[in-house]
Amino acid sequence: MNSHPKFYLFSIVLVFSFIASSFRFHGFSADIANLLLESANDKQKAKLLMAFDDNKRFDWAYVPPYQVARNGLPLKEMDSNQKDLVTQLLTMSLSEAGYNKVKLIMSLEEVLAELESNPRRDPEMYFVSIFGKPGTSEPWAWQFDGHHISLHFTIVNGEVSYTPRFLGSNPGEVKNGPKQGLRVLNREEDLAFELLNSLKGAQKQQAIFSGSTFNDIVSKTVAQVKPLERVGIAYIQLSDQQQKMLWAVIDEYLSAMPTKDASNRKERILKEGADLIMFGWAGSEQPGSPHYYRIQGPSFLIEFDNSQGNGNHIHTVWRDFDGDFGRDLIKEHYARVKH
Repeated sequence: MNSHPKFYLFSIVLVFSFIASSFRFHGFSADIANLLLESANDKQKAKLLMAFDDNKRFDWAYVPPYQVARNGLPLKEMDSNQKDLVTQLLTMSLSEAGYNKVKLIMSLEEVLAELESNPRRDPEMYFVSIFGKPGTSEPWAWQFDGHHISLHFTIVNGEVSYTPRFLGSNPGEVKNGPKQGLRVLNREEDLAFELLNSLKGAQKQQAIFSGSTFNDIVSKTVAQVKPLERVGIAYIQLSDQQQKMLWAVIDEYLSAMPTKDASNRKERILKEGADLIMFGWAGSEQPGSPHYYRIQGPSFLIEFDNSQGNGNHIHTVWRDFDGDFGRDLIKEHYARVKH
């Protein structure tokens, strides 16, 4: 057992962070963000801090940073205290399950470095950006972005927007080495296959709208996404048990958020009308071959693609049509507050 005092201190910080997130006290995240800014030297701060209305707030990507340059300050250029502060920001902004997925996705860079003999694969090439002045009076935002992770948190009057949210996994399943058998996004895949396999006859014919996939998510990385074509089978056409299975898939994506925020988002989806949700499938009906699914409601879009790497390279995204980058929260804020 590690008995180093710093280890115990860091463990206490993590526990406190998870408790704080469950109580929706987002003032803590502003405090931690300000500590990170105060710790930064001038060179670091020039990369880390941008104005809230800077258009860079809408930039994001999920390919490796050596393919598309990122905004922000990378973990690689931070000291240990600054990295600890980023960890606290993540644990306050995500659920424990969400944070664990993020850490495992980052660790896959080590797997890829060995598989590809590629030294540019680096689990510390993830970038933090802060937009605006962290606090409670004005909107502010922070982002965590790198290969297969793009997280966007916009905080307005204590309310938080969590989208766009992209998580990917390459490999989808690690086939060899110390991490053999690891499937970071296994539930997103397995729960959807369970739903697909429960569909019978005409149901399945309606759900499968294409025999081939798109080789990636369709919504890409545009700053504002519009609803995609309504394809697949409607929620109202599912049996009670199948409806529960569809909710299990949606709940898995919501589970990356702190519990109270996930509950609030689900309540809003229910108020919009669950009957309007569509579930569409493309590609193979068997794991291990390219496949894709889409879940779309009036206000949100979920995409899952496992096409690349012969069906062993996953991309997932949650988009809000009106709420990405906190647009709905910001609009409401400026309608109430004179500037």
